[in-house]
Amino acid sequence: MKYILLFALVISLFACKQENKTEQTANDVVKTEISSITKDTLIYPEETHFKSIQQVTFGGDNAEAYWSFDDKQLVFQSNYKDWGLECDQMFLMNLGETFEDKQPPMISTGMGRTTCAYFLPDNKSYVYGSTHLGGESCPPVPLRKNGNYVWPVYDTFDIFVADLEGNITGQLTNQEGYDAEATVSPQGDKIVFTSTRSGDLELYTMNIDGTDVKQITDELGYDGGAFFSPDGTKLIFRASRPKTDEAIKKYKDLLAEGLVEPTEMELFICNADGSDLRQLTRLGNANWSPFFHPSGEKILFSSNFEAERGFPFNLYMIDLDGKNLERITHGETFDAFPVFSNDGKKLAFSSNRNNGGGRDTNLFIAEWVD
Repeated sequence: MKYILLFALVISLFACKQENKTEQTANDVVKTEISSITKDTLIYPEETHFKSIQQVTFGGDNAEAYWSFDDKQLVFQSNYKDWGLECDQMFLMNLGETFEDKQPPMISTGMGRTTCAYFLPDNKSYVYGSTHLGGESCPPVPLRKNGNYVWPVYDTFDIFVADLEGNITGQLTNQEGYDAEATVSPQGDKIVFTSTRSGDLELYTMNIDGTDVKQITDELGYDGGAFFSPDGTKLIFRASRPKTDEAIKKYKDLLAEGLVEPTEMELFICNADGSDLRQLTRLGNANWSPFFHPSGEKILFSSNFEAERGFPFNLYMIDLDGKNLERITHGETFDAFPVFSNDGKKLAFSSNRNNGGGRDTNLFIAEWVD
């Protein structure tokens, strides 16, 4: 009823021809209320941790938006066809920008497929994974294997350093196999990434110049999507852990084809050197895209554990001891890739909300309230 009355008020104000200060003031109030309603409709009533929310992109699949160390910019990946893309490339945005009527600057080469960009501490360069050394065209993207959803794990992925104009200034990995999913410690000294150099998908760390590579995990299964805690002492990541002979064979056979099936994953946490490894969630289905709360005492992540048919994915928060699980978003389709700004005041995430019922996944930035 409130919206109907406001709409009638807008019509009456614009139909009136008088131009005086009283009318102008009323008109300004209406514009403010309209702006507030537009903003608030992006937040579901139960989403009490969001004070406000801004939609950043308006088409395609846009994900993994990561903040510069000074929180002034974000780098993200998109495959939006209206930007001339055939597969994911990296883009740069300033905080507050939106891209409904314009295209952000592309800062990857435009060749191959890219993934997981992350700012370096100088705020002038970033790391990302790319397949361009394996070919300039986009590699194929298999989505199904024997009727099941799969992710490709391209053995042509390596990790590169580039400036914000898109010039590659360094290559951090050159081992045979998959090297990607690199993220940088908030302390600015280490990078964690996923690699198949051991024959399995394991976590590794290295210095930001690529030296001192150390293996962190060594248990069969996909270990990936890792992030450091705010103080750099811990790692949170997603993992599959096939246990039965059948599950182990299926996992190994898929990996031999450069594929993983990400439908059963839980969250694991360990010290940055791999010690004190333990399972954090035991929820079932797919629990992934974890990120530390700014306090370092909670984890925000995406999960479909409450879903009966795979969807929806929503954001949840849980303590480091696995207690006090709290649902954060209340969408009906997909919310994932939550990333806090370094000052803890904002949350970037990807969502299917407000996409007109289509399949587009867009970026949103919310003001966070604890």
